[in-house]
Amino acid sequence: MLKAGLISGAVMFLLVLVLAIFAPICALCVPLVTGLAAGYMTGMFEKMPETTIKNGAIAGAIAGAVGILGQLIASVINAMVLQNPNNQINEMFGLPASGPSEIWATQIGVACCFGLINVALTAGFGAGGGAIWNNTAGKSTPPSAPSDMTPAS
Repeated sequence: MLKAGLISGAVMFLLVLVLAIFAPICALCVPLVTGLAAGYMTGMFEKMPETTIKNGAIAGAIAGAVGILGQLIASVINAMVLQNPNNQINEMFGLPASGPSEIWATQIGVACCFGLINVALTAGFGAGGGAIWNNTAGKSTPPSAPSDMTPAS
């Protein structure tokens, strides 16, 4: 679960970092791929069909948490670019230019909101990826033995 979450998280970190620099709302597409991958990889690594869906959701949440870091770094880059009044979109709509504190607060706030949404979506798609593994490769996996060592009577 941890291994799958960190692998998917690294991919999510890079994708979110690149996409959020250009348009932060584009980063909301990344949880679909990384969440499904985290859930499916959890099934491949653990091979326990009875816990794959739960552990896939946890792996997806881990990947989403790593993705928040990419979102925050992208927002810092965007805030530095928007410090230049020539790069502000407000003036295209006839609005006054934003001050530095408004830019930083907006960029960090939007990154946190989108990051938390990404964690929830990635966890949900991670559960879906675990279910996909259960219905495809997991059907051929024999059930695991009981974990307790009590003798049969």
